[in-house]
Amino acid sequence: MEFQAILNKAVLSQELDEDEARLAMQLMMEGKIENEKMAAFLTALKMRGESAGEIASFARVMRQNARTIRAEGDYLVDTCGTGGDGRSTFNVSTCAAFVAAGAGCQVAKHGNRASSSKSGSADALEALGVKVGLGPQECEKQLQAIGITFLFAPAFHPAMKNVGPVRKALGFKTVFNILGPLTNPAGVRRQVIGVYDKKMAGKMAEVLQKLGVERALVVSSDTDEISISDETQVHEVEGGKIKTYSISPEKFGIKKASLDELKADEAAASSRIILEVLSGKSGPARDIVLLNAGAAIYAAGKADSLEKGMEMATQSIDSGAAMKKLEQMRKFA
Repeated sequence: MEFQAILNKAVLSQELDEDEARLAMQLMMEGKIENEKMAAFLTALKMRGESAGEIASFARVMRQNARTIRAEGDYLVDTCGTGGDGRSTFNVSTCAAFVAAGAGCQVAKHGNRASSSKSGSADALEALGVKVGLGPQECEKQLQAIGITFLFAPAFHPAMKNVGPVRKALGFKTVFNILGPLTNPAGVRRQVIGVYDKKMAGKMAEVLQKLGVERALVVSSDTDEISISDETQVHEVEGGKIKTYSISPEKFGIKKASLDELKADEAAASSRIILEVLSGKSGPARDIVLLNAGAAIYAAGKADSLEKGMEMATQSIDSGAAMKKLEQMRKFA
């Protein structure tokens, strides 16, 4: 089968079968598709809306083309979002990763530099004095030694260089924007994924179901985190089933606050807020981190409920365990 036939089908708004989707992604990963045809293909998918089956097939191929690490631990988890909410809040999931690690989870955080926001996870970590861009062997050692590592996407997905110029030229979000959280190089099967688009959240849950996750929480609100300013929709995937429910900050004893109180204009500002939270400062930033870290601890299986996860997150911060994880990452060499 040639790519042209797959492109023709996409342009006609017809869903690709598994073989077609896998072949299309493999050819893009190998740089065997002309930029013009790749742009047409990605645009056609965007206009129709990618199906859960197509996204799952794309994710499997991306995983096969990625550099991977061997990750061990009973409570291996990832916390990340698709980004693109345009809110410019501080890096909540990055801070939550330290808190979850301090609570005894093994955190393989997959992330990148900023795309739509002012500060991506890599930018915030660098501002905190953490070395990013480590290779697979170093990340394996780091995870084993301190229970947390950062998997810098460009270092683990070298084939993405073949689609980068087209993505940049198109200037709008494509399927690749949602593939990041689905292609963790540590092969995590437990995760929290923040999705700013509520329609996409349900589809993301279907994809995770197809990919066979053990437990995942797809959260969507007025931002790509569990929010403290609004109700959050949760799609919980476990045992091949999807359960959908809503949570509000008040349910967990958290006072509602505006997202304006969580803004960070740059990586330095984001890192300052993260340090304040890890140092035990109270306020909206701590509250949103506790909610999201609690979700990660629950997704990892370390806690049997979100409420218990929040209790463990609180203990992680107040005992200094979360800050210690940051200090260990800074010193890792």
